Amino acid sequence: QAEDLKVTAIQDALEDLPEKKLDKFRSALLDRREEPRVKMNSVEGKDYITIAQVLVSTFTEPRALRITLELLREIGCSEEAERLGELPHEPKRISRDSKAVSSASAYKHFVDKHRTALIQRVSTVPSLLDELLGRGVIKQEGYNTIMAQATSQAMMRELYKGPLNACGSSGKDIFYEILEELEPFLISDLKKLG
Repeated sequence: QAEDLKVTAIQDALEDLPEKKLDKFRSALLDRREEPRVKMNSVEGKDYITIAQVLVSTFTEPRALRITLELLREIGCSEEAERLGELPHEPKRISRDSKAVSSASAYKHFVDKHRTALIQRVSTVPSLLDELLGRGVIKQEGYNTIMAQATSQAMMRELYKGPLNACGSSGKDIFYEILEELEPFLISDLKKLG
């Protein structure tokens, strides 16, 4: 089961690559000096599905994912690498950099994953906005625009659309912390959902 997940994850990441990038990925894979080496005829001219299967059968589970991540970064596909890195089955011992990416994306993941529930259920929006303003996540202008909305849901939508979208993962971390203080039951409820 887990194996299928990883093959699928790798396939998804490679499927998104334009043909030129996929060629680069193949070359980078063939250029690897570490054992075990991938044979040219097993990936040359092959599609992303075959390449993903070759990766998993050559390197075994966790290593295949790790090597795919490394190669994607190497050929400048960091967005695809990040998406792949956000998967829960990524081994966490790659490097300090990617560990930061994993934990940052876990928060971002939470706030984004539960966007709809948070928009619907956060009831302490003014207090939340006061905190965000106080901590510098939103500016006075954004604060005024959001407070002008008629309902809590509209305020939350506006918050997601503007400031939260712009503030990156560190802003979302703060947003998450404030929510834990103001809406502890809602957050623990959502945590149970995963």
